Amino acid sequence: MSGGVGTEPRPSPLKVAASVSFYMVAAIAMILANKWVLNETDVPVFFLFCQLVVAVLLFVIAHVVGILKLPKMVDGPLLKGLMPMITVNVLGLNFNNWCLKYVDASFYQIARGLVLPFTVVTSIMFLRAAPPSKRILLACSIVTGGFFTGVFLDHVTAGGLASKAPTSQSQGPSALGVFFGVLSSMSTALQAVVIKRALDVVDGSAIDLAWYTNLLSAIGTIPVMLLAGELPSVLDLLFGTTTPTNAAPGTFLWGTAVTGLFGFLICIATLFSIKVTSPITHMISSAVRGVIQTFFSVWIFHDVISLGRGTSISLILVGSIFYTWVKHVEGQKKETLPSSGQSGPSGSGRGGYEPVPMDDLKGRSNTGGDRQD
Repeated sequence: MSGGVGTEPRPSPLKVAASVSFYMVAAIAMILANKWVLNETDVPVFFLFCQLVVAVLLFVIAHVVGILKLPKMVDGPLLKGLMPMITVNVLGLNFNNWCLKYVDASFYQIARGLVLPFTVVTSIMFLRAAPPSKRILLACSIVTGGFFTGVFLDHVTAGGLASKAPTSQSQGPSALGVFFGVLSSMSTALQAVVIKRALDVVDGSAIDLAWYTNLLSAIGTIPVMLLAGELPSVLDLLFGTTTPTNAAPGTFLWGTAVTGLFGFLICIATLFSIKVTSPITHMISSAVRGVIQTFFSVWIFHDVISLGRGTSISLILVGSIFYTWVKHVEGQKKETLPSSGQSGPSGSGRGGYEPVPMDDLKGRSNTGGDRQD
């Protein structure tokens, strides 16, 4: 494809493959390491705070050794401009961790399965996007159907779950975990709105935005930790005797180091992936990552993939890939419209919707540069 601008050479297949592999490995490791620690601790907000601190320290080290250049000033107008994004980011990251704490790692992408429908809705409400086409609505319907299939039909024997319950009766997913998953989906969709505005505050620099997001989100997590009532457990973890509900300091520290490192790597991987790959390639890699993550969840955490869960995961992946393909086709049609170099924002041909963020996460969303993740 010509790509519209044509001034930049197309990345080599090796570079694209390296970018996709880097992103997938970092994202899978991040989710699995998070789940490992969250299974053993009752201080998920403090855990998030420590992850952000590690990421901030790695940014500082990268600045000192000359890998990247960080801004030095934080003033009132900057804080005011970034406040909506920091608020959404802090809430979203906590919703992610609370969701992952209460559901199996293999169910995590189901619990957060409404990201696509919420993204389309917020695009219409806040970004003045055009009404979605019938194929976009079909994609959203498939994803939504997959979400409800997982919520209502995922019944497995409790003895096979990570809950370690001695009973053998059939049980469904945690309602609390699903609740936090829905809130996480909403906050992820809202990030498409607030990140657009936050980028204007930092003159379009994704690295600056990633730095400010990690730094200010770490500070913003402190009051959330106090409101969640984690202070006694944090003091016990750091200075007291560990209890069955709290991870041993060694597990917590190792988990923090690993997830903080991978959180930083995801920032780099996301920026590199956005630069090197197309949105449709990025989405397909996210789908493949979800499948690999499910296999690892079964192997490491002994998750049970019921028929309902397997069907749900398949529907969400199919709907998400179909959505990305439709946006790709619609973007190409806009690019071929006669003589109007204005058919799509910034000549990208993407229309009004961002590619759906499937990770998280995004993959983790603490990167600040995840607007296309």
